[in-house]
Amino acid sequence: MGGKTPFAWAARAFRVPGEERRSLVQIAKATAAAVIAWIVATAVLRLPQPFLAPYAAVFLVQATVYRSLRGWAQQVGAVSVGVLLAAGAGQLIPSVTVALGLVIFVGLLIGSWRGFGDSGVWVGITGMLLISYGNATEPVLLADRLLETALGAAIGAVLTAVILPPLHGERLRAATTRLASAIADVLDKTAGLVRGAETTDGLDERMEDVRSLVAEAEDAIGWTREGRYLNLRGRRETREEPLANLVSLWHPLAQLIDAVSEATRSEQPFRHPGEHARGVVGELLEALAEVARSGDPEKLDRCRDLVGEIDHLLVTPTDEVTTSIGLGAMALPARRLVQRLRAD
Repeated sequence: MGGKTPFAWAARAFRVPGEERRSLVQIAKATAAAVIAWIVATAVLRLPQPFLAPYAAVFLVQATVYRSLRGWAQQVGAVSVGVLLAAGAGQLIPSVTVALGLVIFVGLLIGSWRGFGDSGVWVGITGMLLISYGNATEPVLLADRLLETALGAAIGAVLTAVILPPLHGERLRAATTRLASAIADVLDKTAGLVRGAETTDGLDERMEDVRSLVAEAEDAIGWTREGRYLNLRGRRETREEPLANLVSLWHPLAQLIDAVSEATRSEQPFRHPGEHARGVVGELLEALAEVARSGDPEKLDRCRDLVGEIDHLLVTPTDEVTTSIGLGAMALPARRLVQRLRAD
């Protein structure tokens, strides 16, 4: 809850359609799934000791519809293998202690197969519970365990898919805003550095912030794509292209920062662009920052014009830019930034 009081968290969940409200909806759905699974298992099917039904229901209310359905298959598969393992050990091994140890060892070994995912541990646990409860030799009770698991998992998966299936548009929008702001701040800082109005102090830390936000953005894109699978609301989800576009800026941005830092730190004068060239590069970086923040198409057109001006400076023999390695090193990543940025 981010260090805030539960009351503030709950108030925000009801007031703002953000992370808190999505968590509250998922909690309510998990609770409803467990209660429904318990009622069906006890009142309708009259199963004895139906503890697996609400358990499976709770854990199958997942962050995406796809994960719920995949989890249903994994959960039922893991419990089924655990039941069969316990049944075999119960019939063939007279000693409960030996059977318990063997079932746990073999069950955890089988459960490590990645196809079971997070449910793999329940191969060994299910076998252990059945052996220790003395149910391993009773086929009816074993069948009950399978039915309970399938029932609870199905209820959890169905509630996830049917009742307000989760989407991740808020996460995508927040990641887009944060990354755009961080990239723009770095570009503004770098523009000042090119013009000599800034120092490199804090630039590395800002680039680390951008790198971290890029990783967060890639994660948000992954969740959003997965959230659309089998999701009845998926077509209304926020578009991921603006964020993916910002992520693609990371490599040319890092190259540009390296080129500018190298030029400003170098003691060799021929690596420094002249004053006019630095002004053009600085203006380009400021215009790029504005495009990153607002997506202004006019600013993007200005960026293209400035790149053309830099190209002209590189091929025009003047005292200011002749042999200017520094300007050439800045020009290539700057051009790539312009090519990859898209206006809204």
